[in-house]
Amino acid sequence: MSVTTEQPAPTGDAAAAATTADDAANIDLLRREIDRLDAEILRLVKERTDVSRRIGAVRMAGGGPRIVYSREIHVLSRFRELGEEGRELAMLLLRLGRGRLGGR
Repeated sequence: MSVTTEQPAPTGDAAAAATTADDAANIDLLRREIDRLDAEILRLVKERTDVSRRIGAVRMAGGGPRIVYSREIHVLSRFRELGEEGRELAMLLLRLGRGRLGGR
């Protein structure tokens, strides 16, 4: 018959060290997830930029305007749920797709 003795749960510094190690491993996993998401976001932004530029080229080749402001307003409103930063993000996406406006 074997006798097993239960180890007491770590306390004090030992418990803090165990928690810290678990936290570090968890943070590492979460950072890898962010890296994966960032790569996907970058891929999608590049794809969106390409599609937007193709739309602009087709529109201009047909004698249409370079920019359709009603469409840009629609894009801006879609990002509104993220607050002011969402509007800024939408503006950056629009700028990537069509270039800067004006002579700046």
